[in-house]
Amino acid sequence: MVQMDRFIDIEYSVSSATRNVAVNFRMVAYMLGLLIAVETLLLSISTIVALAYGDGDFVPFIISTGICAAISGTLLLIGRSATKPRRRETCIVVASAWLTFSLIGMLPFLLGGYIPSVVDAFFETMSGFTTTGATILDNIDSMPHGILFWRSLTQWIGGLGIAFFTIALMPGFGIGGKLLFLSEATGVTHANIHPKAGTMSRYLWSVYIVLTIATAFLLWLEGMNIFDATCHSLTATATGGFSTKQASIAYWHSPLIEYTLITAMLVSSISFSLYFFAFKYRFKHLLRDEEVRFFLGSVFVVTIVIAAALVVCNGYGIEQAFRSALFQVTSCHTTTGFATDDYLSFPAFTWILIIYTMFAGGCTGSTAGGIKIMRLVIMWRGFKNQFHQIIRPRSVQTIKINGHIFDNQLISTVFVFFFSFMLFALGGWIAMMACGLPCVEAISTTISALGNVGPALGQYGPEFSWAAMPAAAKVILAMLMLIGRLEIFGFIIALHPATWRTSWS
Repeated sequence: MVQMDRFIDIEYSVSSATRNVAVNFRMVAYMLGLLIAVETLLLSISTIVALAYGDGDFVPFIISTGICAAISGTLLLIGRSATKPRRRETCIVVASAWLTFSLIGMLPFLLGGYIPSVVDAFFETMSGFTTTGATILDNIDSMPHGILFWRSLTQWIGGLGIAFFTIALMPGFGIGGKLLFLSEATGVTHANIHPKAGTMSRYLWSVYIVLTIATAFLLWLEGMNIFDATCHSLTATATGGFSTKQASIAYWHSPLIEYTLITAMLVSSISFSLYFFAFKYRFKHLLRDEEVRFFLGSVFVVTIVIAAALVVCNGYGIEQAFRSALFQVTSCHTTTGFATDDYLSFPAFTWILIIYTMFAGGCTGSTAGGIKIMRLVIMWRGFKNQFHQIIRPRSVQTIKINGHIFDNQLISTVFVFFFSFMLFALGGWIAMMACGLPCVEAISTTISALGNVGPALGQYGPEFSWAAMPAAAKVILAMLMLIGRLEIFGFIIALHPATWRTSWS
């Protein structure tokens, strides 16, 4: 595996002569036009689903598809003579693509009157594309099939990434494809499984599609109808959490379905590149990966602690306690957001463990959100090395994971990321309290949004929607979802004044 940080330790192969020029807005328009063309395709698919079920929601989808196609065509026309992109253009494109997708993606909700509020529609769509899974809907069961499918599809596309999907679907980006991939990929390290970004994207999307189909097939065999099975497989592999039922997975009361979704969530929270290497070489490499072992170990330990608390304090049976604890812990640790039980009814001390799982998230290169396990491992070993250095000043301390030594620059970036995450969490907490949310709800919704998790604590827990939240709070949390999905640095770089200056070396 090739170790790299997304914005600091990357060689872009761009000549110095092209760096000291203004932002190439034609290139930004062209690349954004291609990305929006993909959203046109996605809206078309949802239109077909709406027509197939005949619920009457096909008209809003047809209008939305036409608007989306017009915007895409206009941008492609503007950027038709664009030159090759550079780092600044790809940073701007990726950040603006997520915002643009959400603004366009909310049109079916608004035009059909299913979510009449612009703020609510934007919140729901941003929650979908960023795979957060928080919802403002209190009547999910009554929504038409096309709308429910669109909600699930937004999460599935957002899981691996909008630009990532476009690269796989439309080869020929050249260096721009590699830059888009590096700007949107999540985590600390990325496996360079192929030198061409398009080929690499297709490999990983193939794994993603296989997992999605397998999950849908199993859910269908276990009692879900084909529509529900498809929608839940889309959101489970994306670790998104949108359901077609207001009661989420608890609606089916099926241990078999729960264990299937637990497996799907765990599998989707492990780096997809590891599956590629596992299929190509040996599966033992997958289980030897230190990040995977730490992640699965964390899920197991937290599950056992909560399961024991449920048996002792809540009177659950052993299997029921284990299954309930495992599902809720997996859902939060993978930042999915499905629910089969109300973890607010668990002993109070377990809420801290739930918050930890939301905070930690899944593995690098997966569809999960959160801080990412790799960063936690690096920071933990950095702390240990610092104490060893104090005891043995002349010793040389390094951080080695999976046989690779991490350089000081990347380690520093991890600590800066963690500090930035905490600053945004603190700022969000204060902003939520200023909007009138109680202390517990304020911090938990902030962490949930920033970690792309979904449910929170208190009145915004797994059994409640976020509809009663003030409009200002919804807008702030929607932006925190975007910041979390772009992993903070992408958002900061896109807005930083230096990005828009003529000279940027």
